[in-house]
Amino acid sequence: MHLKRLTAATAAGVLLMTTVVACSSSKKNSGGGGGTTNPSGSAAPSGVPDPGAQPKSKITAATLTGDCAAFGVYGKYAGKSVTVYSSITDPEGASLQKSWTQFEKCTGITVKYTADKEFESALKTKVQGGNAPDLAIFPQPGLLQTFATSGKLKAATDAVTKAAEGNWTKDWIGYATVDGLYFGAPMGANAKSLIWYSPKSFAKNGYTVPTTWDEMIKLSDKMAADGNKPWCVGIESGTATGWPLTDWMEEVMMRLHGPDVYDKWVNHEIPFNDPQVADVLKMVGDIVKNPKYSNAGIGDVKSIATTPFQKGGLPIEKGKCQLHAQASFYASNWDKGYTVAPDGDLFAFYEPPISDKFGKPVEGGGEFVGAFADRPEVEAFQLYLTSGEWATSRAKVATGWVSANQKVDKTAFTNPVDKLSVELLTDPKSTFRFDGSDAMPASVGAGTFWTQMTQWILGQSDKVTLDKVEASWPK
Repeated sequence: MHLKRLTAATAAGVLLMTTVVACSSSKKNSGGGGGTTNPSGSAAPSGVPDPGAQPKSKITAATLTGDCAAFGVYGKYAGKSVTVYSSITDPEGASLQKSWTQFEKCTGITVKYTADKEFESALKTKVQGGNAPDLAIFPQPGLLQTFATSGKLKAATDAVTKAAEGNWTKDWIGYATVDGLYFGAPMGANAKSLIWYSPKSFAKNGYTVPTTWDEMIKLSDKMAADGNKPWCVGIESGTATGWPLTDWMEEVMMRLHGPDVYDKWVNHEIPFNDPQVADVLKMVGDIVKNPKYSNAGIGDVKSIATTPFQKGGLPIEKGKCQLHAQASFYASNWDKGYTVAPDGDLFAFYEPPISDKFGKPVEGGGEFVGAFADRPEVEAFQLYLTSGEWATSRAKVATGWVSANQKVDKTAFTNPVDKLSVELLTDPKSTFRFDGSDAMPASVGAGTFWTQMTQWILGQSDKVTLDKVEASWPK
């Protein structure tokens, strides 16, 4: 959804103030359109590395004192510099640079940061021209995997690998592992898998937050019986119209058939019109195409196609809608004057599982830091960025950013939605997957998947929808 999010914001002329976690891990923000997957279109976890197979660390620890004592593990590098290339522009880029000022002060390393909205195409040009940055912040694992497979990216050292494995779950580690070697330290993250609602409205109507899919459907039925049409949805997003429905598909796929089938679907190891995909589309349709459920406070089911995604959940503010499926970044779209908090006007809960067979599925995105140089100071900075200390430092600079780093100080997150996202991302029971359509070939994930889901909500049949997407898959 990262590409679709920023495209949508641009089309509507809306600044999503809390989308650092969305836009900083956005393919569109990196200028890459939809081409950041590896050659096979896969960005699924690919294994767990063996630190013993990684290059040996070149860092020589130093003895530092005072406020710098904790930075001694990274060494001392008077007069050295490290270049970092990224798609994360200001204001998020400015917050990012503030987060490592203490590292620079204590280690002597000057971090030279450059952000570019044309990140993907420009990075390829830089690398091919022999002008690669020391480190690149990849907004999606597929692009990192592409450079790793080509031999251009340096494998992470044993120290970076060990630190990453100690601070992140195996799902995150797998996304940066290629042919048994580890290449990139995870950095920021974003969580989707959320359902927005009004705690005050729930209290007024005696509704309880559901913890299973069945409970959520029963709650929807009760809401409808009470005269409170439950769901509101908006998918209009300019040239990206349709993307919110692809997120519905991805969330249900993980919950109904599990992460293994999800990966096969994303990688086209099963066809797009496979019976398992058809099951998912039917389940999505049971909610969003149900006239008793949607489109609350807006219109009939077809109004979903013409409702801007930014306005899709707004009927919740007036009590005209009860439930809206969207990521944490949606917090920026609520009108002023409404409190976003567990006991406030608006908040979100985890989109519940369909069964207990697949743990706690969580979908989202994030960034990975890969190295094109193997100098000690480059390794030192890459190692720092995978630490809980850096993640905590970044969280303290500004809200609207979260991390799945297991060692991050969760008290550093003061925004309630950020807190909820971090809890989901760092929960040991969570099974994380990157946005599926972002990992598909661009012509599908950012093309026919969007357009055919739009036709589907307008009345096109399930079979025709899936058959057309399947027929569009690159041969």
